[in-house]
Amino acid sequence: MSAPGGTLVAEAAALTPARKRWTLLAVILGSGIVFLDTSVVNLALPRIGEELSSELFGTLEAQSYVANAYFVTLSALLILAGALSDYFGRRRMFAIGLVGFAATSLLCGIAPTMEFLIVCRILQGAAGALLVPGSLAIITATFQGEEQGRAFGLWAGASAATTILGPFLGGLLVSTISWRMAFLINLPFLVIAYLATVGFVPESRDEQATGRFDWLGSLVVAVAVTGLAFGTIRGQQHGWSEPIAMVSLAVGAVAAIALPLLMTRRSAPLVPPSLFRSRNFTVTNISTFVIYGALYVTLTFLGIFMIGTLGYNEQAAGIALVPSSLFLVLFSSRVGKLAARFGPRLFMSLGPAIMALGLLWLARIPAGSQGWMLGAGRSASIVPPADYFTDLLPGLVVFGIGLSIMVAPLTTALMTSVPARNSGVASAINNAISRVGSPLVNALIFVAVAASFYTTIGHQVPGVDTGSGAFRNAVAPLNRPSADVSLEVRAAAQQASTKAFHLAMLVAAGLLMAGAAVNGFGIRNPAPARRHLGPGAEQPSPESGSVTI
Repeated sequence: MSAPGGTLVAEAAALTPARKRWTLLAVILGSGIVFLDTSVVNLALPRIGEELSSELFGTLEAQSYVANAYFVTLSALLILAGALSDYFGRRRMFAIGLVGFAATSLLCGIAPTMEFLIVCRILQGAAGALLVPGSLAIITATFQGEEQGRAFGLWAGASAATTILGPFLGGLLVSTISWRMAFLINLPFLVIAYLATVGFVPESRDEQATGRFDWLGSLVVAVAVTGLAFGTIRGQQHGWSEPIAMVSLAVGAVAAIALPLLMTRRSAPLVPPSLFRSRNFTVTNISTFVIYGALYVTLTFLGIFMIGTLGYNEQAAGIALVPSSLFLVLFSSRVGKLAARFGPRLFMSLGPAIMALGLLWLARIPAGSQGWMLGAGRSASIVPPADYFTDLLPGLVVFGIGLSIMVAPLTTALMTSVPARNSGVASAINNAISRVGSPLVNALIFVAVAASFYTTIGHQVPGVDTGSGAFRNAVAPLNRPSADVSLEVRAAAQQASTKAFHLAMLVAAGLLMAGAAVNGFGIRNPAPARRHLGPGAEQPSPESGSVTI
């Protein structure tokens, strides 16, 4: 009897080393562009807020929607996309995703209004849903054993490598040309990934897939995430005075409650309840929600704070943030191999805890920390100011070390906790949960940031109506106030933004510690493989999802 996924293993074994390298390149670029897009867009948010004004949304509110509209559809459709890939073929759906992501990136790059950009980000998330789960499923179908663990490490590290030069180059283009380059920079990477995919990636699918897809489940997920995130952010922005915010929260809450009930009653549910019989699968997804929610929100708010409050320009912020991902590039493959050998629990517990320590350091940045204008002009410098080395760099280094310890083991724990034939839907569930965490955690932190910001200004500048729409459009948390704002309010906004940022980092650090605790108490290391079990016995393998439950 062959183990689950045996057909995929036989196909992968026949691949030449060169074809495996091209396959790995295709999935690294395809999924890496998703991470690249997120990091570069974060650096472009301050200029987007300045140049695309909106009568419907406040500045930080609109920036939150630009960052998270993408995550809403991405999270809602990831699981469905995994099921589509398992049935129609992972290479085919991955190639379609590359074409769709290129088209929507172009639309975002030419957006004439804030509202149009937000709609395009929603469409971009739908296209991106085909890329991330497909990349992990293709790796699972192409590599086995320690080679698979090494491939997961290279995928994590190389995907981060595409984001190291990307933010600097993207920040430079945003600063010197336009924020639109944050989206247009995607196009050449997507062309290379598409050519590698159609030319070298082997086709694989789940032969047991039924072809029945839970469109209703995807819709309910989208309604739940959108309702809760939009209602929370909109309510805080307008002092909980708008009925639409309360209606949105109510609809989102009903959808969130209905989702698990729906999953247990449908014949082909979006989220198969049977997968959660695996302890490691369940625990990994719980910790993913809080850890990645905190991670994405930290990067979003940190980019806005550095540019809008401290005075970094975009290319300087891109270079300054390199240490947060550099260690992931250098050590992810090694950590992935160690996790495959010794088990992922220690790494999955230690990594988020170390990340939290890095955020605690960032939570002490003073309001007067000197910004950095990277360039060759009179007020610019090619060397960071001394404050960068004391206020930002230590926290970013510690955060990056923790990230490098956590990512590859978490991926390995996830993909070895289910049979290989379920790899597409399993990776899609995990990636959806990580993206669901972003808008929901963002909404939570937005409430804390906005409340702290306007309360602080109200205390420092008595008589200012911080609740008025006009004031909130002119003075937004973490951003530069408009030119017509008085010096007194401008100084208060600097202090208030710094205090609000500190609070955001403390909340994110608490979430990371919670994720570390969940992994420490919940994850079980796989049972060690036995080299000789006697005639007719089968040796457990990560590909068959053999773990200690």
